[in-house]
Formats: sequence, structure tokens, C-alpha cells
Amino acid sequence: MSGCTDATAESHPMNGGDGTYSYTHNSNFQKSATNVASSMINRAVIDKLELSKLFSFTSSNNTFRIADLGCSIGPNTFIAMQNILEAVQQKYLHSQHQNSSSQMLEFQVFFNDHETNDFNTLFSSLPAKRQYFIAAVPGSFHGRLFPNSSLHFVHSSLALHWLSTIPKELLDRTSPAWNRRRIHYTSAPDEVYKAYQYQFAKDMIKFLDARARELVVGGLMVLIMPAVPNSVPLSHMPLGVVYDLLGCALMDMTREGWISEAQVDSFNLPVYVVSPKEMRELVDGNGCFSIQMMELIKPMSSVHDGQITARAITMHLRAAMEGIITKHFGGDIIDELFNRFYMKIEELSDQLQPRSKEGTQLFLVLERK
Repeated sequence: MSGCTDATAESHPMNGGDGTYSYTHNSNFQKSATNVASSMINRAVIDKLELSKLFSFTSSNNTFRIADLGCSIGPNTFIAMQNILEAVQQKYLHSQHQNSSSQMLEFQVFFNDHETNDFNTLFSSLPAKRQYFIAAVPGSFHGRLFPNSSLHFVHSSLALHWLSTIPKELLDRTSPAWNRRRIHYTSAPDEVYKAYQYQFAKDMIKFLDARARELVVGGLMVLIMPAVPNSVPLSHMPLGVVYDLLGCALMDMTREGWISEAQVDSFNLPVYVVSPKEMRELVDGNGCFSIQMMELIKPMSSVHDGQITARAITMHLRAAMEGIITKHFGGDIIDELFNRFYMKIEELSDQLQPRSKEGTQLFLVLERK
């Protein structure tokens, strides 16, 4: 199934397959976010989801439809979908409307990502004993993907920070936002930051408009995304340090002739990290959703032994960024680049450990009015 989505949105797939540098084997940070959010999702479903608004309990049409937007290739999407399903089942079974004539809920899950996503790996690793029907929905979530009022629950974890496109001003030598010798807005002039911020706002306006049409009244949307506390610059957070070090590694390679400085000048990571205040303003501006929960969470609190190693950070970044870097610079530099990045992050690992325990992800529950 495909939809009326935005064909102009750029695609940035994670590393597919089942290899050493695949997303499948290097997404433990995302898994930590899923684990931390699971109890919060359960609480949101129990406290906020009013099934009586969504169904007639004596109707034969009792299919609960869930969409995971930016699902990537697993396994984290399966964990999240099962968590949601179990929470809704619990809510349904304990509902005061439940009676002997009610039909049991059936579940349909839509897995969405760009057309270039490795859906083959995703579906070859589906849980054998899943309790839901499945469908793939390829396309950008910055546009429409589903018919009007067809979804009851939307979930998106660590996907919305990807921009649909890089702001054109960053590549314009005559613009104050020309991002020379940098690959992100961390540590860049304010004009660069504002260009990123404006593009993110445009993307979120389109995202919220699309979901407002697709969700039924009373339906819930859970969004989990990288975040910074209000008034804290990204350069003060671990993710900002990671992006700066990747840029430094690329600039080191220009001085040794691996790549040209012009190649670095024309490369920018299409990622924006939002604050709670910004998200509240965007949701309020849309007007179709009420904010039921909004919290900064600490995803690393569930990481085994509490240690974030330089190797883990490097492997995670490579799984997420290798595709977009290869597309721009070619594949010959990848091993060298991430070896250099690893050495830089290793030098700072002691400084990053305390920061990694801070609230760095936004957990947001919206209800369709």
C-alpha cells in the first residue's frame, strides 16, 4: 500500500541487511529508548485512550489500526508494536464496556519508512507468533500515507529528527547561513541554526497536518525524538559533541587529501534536535491535538551496566550515517573516517559518560481532538 505522500522528501535509510555494520546489530541505543518508553506508553493507553470513542463494542468492525512511522528494519519496531498491542488489549479487557456480546479486538500494524528502506530484512525477521496483521506503507511521513480517519494509534520513535531536505541556504556561498567547514549547526553561526530550525518547523507542520487527517477523533499519537532541554544548545549535549567530532574527522581528512574541503562544505547532516518548548508551540499551532503527556526521558538509564563505549557510539553512528556519507563522499573513505571518529570519541569518553545520563529524548503523547 502506498499513499499520497511527499515525493520530494529525501531518503536516509539505515544500513540494511544483517552484517557487522547493519542497523539490526547496532540499534541498542534505540532499543533503550523503546524500553524506557514502554511503561510510559502503557500508562498513556490506560489513562488516555478512550476505546468507547473509537468503537461500538457490539459492532463486528473491531480492528485496531496502529502505524509505526520510520520503522527502519527491526527489531525495535516489533518490540514497540507488541508493547502497544498488549497495553490496548489490557485496556479493552478491563473496559467497563466489555460484556459477553462484545467482539474481541483484532490488530493491524502498518510499518512505514521510505521506499529505500530494507523492507526485506524487516519482514524476514517478523515475530513468528505475532498477534497482528501486517502491511508495509512505503513513503515519507512528511506527507499523507493513509486514508482519512483510518488509524487509532500512531507511533514514531527516533525518526522525526530527520529533515525532509537540507535548507538551501547552507549551500549558498552568498548566504550568511553558508555552513563552511562544518557538517551541522552545532558550533555554527546562528544563521545556520535558524535555517535548520525553520526547516524542522516546516516538516513538523506537514507531519501534524497529515496525521490530523489520518487519526480518528480520540486516537493517540506517541512521538519519541532526540531533544535538548529548553534554552540548552545542542553543542552542550552528547549528540552535539558526536556530530562535531564527525565533522572534525572529515576536516582532518581534507588536510591529508582524502577529500576536498568543497565536499565538506556541501555536506550537511539533515538532522534537527528539538526542545520541548518548540514542540509545544508546533502542536498548539496545528490545533488538532491535545498534549496528554510531555516529558524529557533518560534513555541510557536502561543500558546494560550503564556504560556507553566509544565502540558502541561509533558502530551506532555508522549504522545510521554510512548511507548518507557514502552517497556524498563515496565508499572509499568510510573505514578511515569511522576509525578516526572512534579515536576522537575514545579520548572524550570519560567526559561524555556523565552527560549521557541526562534527559536527551522527548516523550510526547498527543490525542486527536
